[in-house]
Amino acid sequence: MSVVEQLKEQLRAQIQQAVVKAELITAEQQIEVQLEKPKDGKMGDFSSNIAMQLTRIAKRNPREIAQIVVDNFVSDSVERVEIAGPGFINFYLKNDTLTQVVRNIIELDYEYGKSTLGANNKVNIEFVSANPTGDLHLGHARGAAIGDSLGRIMSAAGFDVTREYYINDAGNQINNLALSLQARYLQALGETVDMPEDGYHGQDIINIAEIVKENHKAEIDAAGTSDEQLAIFRKYGLKYELEKICRDLEAFGVPFDIWSSEQSLYDEKRVEPAIEKLTELGFIYEQDGATWFRTTDLGDDKDRVLKKTDGSFTYFTPDIAYHMLKLSRGYDLLIDIWGADHHGYIPRMKAAIQALTGKANMLEVPIIQMVRLVRDGEEVKMSKRRGDAVTIRDLVEMVGLDATRYFFAMRSADTQLDFDLGLAESQSSDNPVFYAQYAHARVSSILRNAAEQGVEFDAKVSDFSTLTHQKEINLMNKLGEFTHTVEVAATRREPHKITNYIHELASTFHTFYNEIKVIDKDDVAYTQQKLALVKAVQITLRNALQLVGVSAPERM
Repeated sequence: MSVVEQLKEQLRAQIQQAVVKAELITAEQQIEVQLEKPKDGKMGDFSSNIAMQLTRIAKRNPREIAQIVVDNFVSDSVERVEIAGPGFINFYLKNDTLTQVVRNIIELDYEYGKSTLGANNKVNIEFVSANPTGDLHLGHARGAAIGDSLGRIMSAAGFDVTREYYINDAGNQINNLALSLQARYLQALGETVDMPEDGYHGQDIINIAEIVKENHKAEIDAAGTSDEQLAIFRKYGLKYELEKICRDLEAFGVPFDIWSSEQSLYDEKRVEPAIEKLTELGFIYEQDGATWFRTTDLGDDKDRVLKKTDGSFTYFTPDIAYHMLKLSRGYDLLIDIWGADHHGYIPRMKAAIQALTGKANMLEVPIIQMVRLVRDGEEVKMSKRRGDAVTIRDLVEMVGLDATRYFFAMRSADTQLDFDLGLAESQSSDNPVFYAQYAHARVSSILRNAAEQGVEFDAKVSDFSTLTHQKEINLMNKLGEFTHTVEVAATRREPHKITNYIHELASTFHTFYNEIKVIDKDDVAYTQQKLALVKAVQITLRNALQLVGVSAPERM
C-alpha cells in the first residue's frame, strides 16, 4: 500500500472515530467513509461528504453535522480542517506527512508501484493466439499490447503471472495453409497452378515457398504420395509461420512463457478425456446420435454438441481439453483475451470452466474490439487472406515501437480504436506518448543541468520542509497515487488506467516546471528538495511507462 493510501486509510479511521465520539453513530455501527481528491488543491488534500451521509441518521443539517465531526476530529497527520459548501469537510495534511511520498519513492526506486495485493495468486493470461497462417495484423497487435501490459501490471500488483499462446495448428485453416504453400511452391518451380479457393494470398506464403524450394525440395521429391507431400508443406508452413510470429512478438516486446499446441491435444489423446470428465460430473447426454454438453445448466443459452453424429469433435471440445490442461497446472484464475468476433463463444466456455471447477468466476474473458487504422482521414482496409493487411512490423516501422504500444494501451479494450497515424507520428504535446516521454526527458535534463552547475542530487536528502508551494503539493499528491493506480488497473484488468495516470502525472509535472525554478544555487537546501521531488517524478514515470512496454528516454 502506498503512503497516500495508508494516509487515506488512517484518515478514514480517524473520521469514523470522530463520528462515534460525537455520538452520531454507535461504536458498533459502521459507515463507509468516502474520501476524494479535490480537483482544486486549494480545497485540501482530501475531502469527505460524511456529513451528507449522516443526514438521515443524525436528522440534522449537513453543515451542523460537519461542525460536530470537526470538533471531535483528532489527527497527528492533519494540519487543519475546513468546512465548505453544503457540508463537505476538507482536510489539509501536514507538510512532513505528504513529503514522505518523495522519500518513499527514492528509497524504493524500481520497486515503487509494486504491491502484494495479488498475494502471489497464480494467474494464466492467454492472448494473441493467432492462427499461424499469416502475419500478425493490427487486431493481433492490440491484443498483444493489452495482454502484455496486463501481465506486467498484475505482476507488479503481486500476482504470479504466466503468459500463454495457444497455437491453432489443427483444422481446416492449417489444411488451407498447406494447400496454399504447395500452390506457391509449384508456381516457384514454374508450373501454372491456381491458388485454392480458400487459400492465403499473402506475400509471406510466397516467401516461405521460396525457402521450402531452396531447402526442402529433395524431401518433397522423395515423398511417395500426394498426402505425404502435403504433410511436408503443412510441417514447414507451420514452422516458418510460427518462427515469424515469434520474431514479431519478440520485437514488439511481448514474451510468452508457454506455447501450447492444439494438435498436441489430439496427439496426446487429451480430447476424449474432456468428454469423459464432464460425463462423470453429470453434464453429458446423448441425443440424435450426437454427444451434448448441458451448458444451459450453467448459464448458456442452449446446450452444445461436443461430438457429432459422424464421430468427429466440434471446435468446442478441444477448447475444453485445452482449458483442462491449463487447470491442471494449478492456476487460481484463467484470463483469456479474445477478439470481438469471439464474444458469443464466452458463455459456453465459462460454462465449461464452471462445470470443471465449480467456480463461476474462474475464467475471465476480456474482449478486444476492432482497430481502424486511419491515414489522411481515410481508413486503411485490411484483409489477411488477400495479404494486404497492415502488420505489426508495418505499424512499428511507420510510427515506432513506443507510440504503437502506448496507443494500443491507452484506450479501454472493449472500445473500438481509431489509430491515428498522423497523431502517433507528431512530435508535439498533442501526441500522448511524446508528451509523457518528454516529461521524463525534461526531468533527466534538470538533473544533468544541476550536476553541471555543481549541485549534485543527494539521494539521502531527508528534510522536505520547504516543499510547500501548491504546485509541489499537487505533484506529491499525484506521485502518491501510483501504487493504488497499479492495483486498480490490475484488479479491473484495465491497462489504460496506467496510461491515464501517466498523462496526469506528466501534466502535473509540466505545470509545476512552468511555474517553479528548480535549480537555485543561492538556496542549495531548497534546490536539493526540489531535485528530490523531480527525481521521484522520473522514477515514477519510468516505472509507469515500463508497465505498458514503453521506454523512458533521457533525451529527446
